[in-house]
Amino acid sequence: MRRALDLAREAALAGEAPVGAVVVRRGEIVGEGRNRREQGKSALLHAELEAIAAACAALGGWRLWECELYVTLEPCPMCAGAIINARIPTVIFGARDPKAGCCGSVTDLFALPFNHRPRVQGGCLEEECAAVLREFFKGLREKQ
Repeated sequence: MRRALDLAREAALAGEAPVGAVVVRRGEIVGEGRNRREQGKSALLHAELEAIAAACAALGGWRLWECELYVTLEPCPMCAGAIINARIPTVIFGARDPKAGCCGSVTDLFALPFNHRPRVQGGCLEEECAAVLREFFKGLREKQ
């Protein structure tokens, strides 16, 4: 989660919402990502999607059944769908997202009867992850 936090801080410095994600297999990072929606002008450029794509490329396949995903913010519906489709068995996230979180905050997509249901652990370095988000959005409000 520490590397995901570093990526979130990199995103904030680039003017992006500070979310970072890493995919880990057997203790080794095999994919990482950060938000790049503003830079790439695309709603699809979320940290989780970037990390999943990098892990698939590194491992040579789309099934990430031996991996865990660490992300600083609870996944949204799009990212939760990608996690299900990549067959990631475990998701560990930091801060809860009361506006778009799909691992229990708004809804729990992983509890629905899809063909794959990841295990979820929320609250990993929660305060640190939430602080990065708070500071970023506070700075945006002050600029307005």
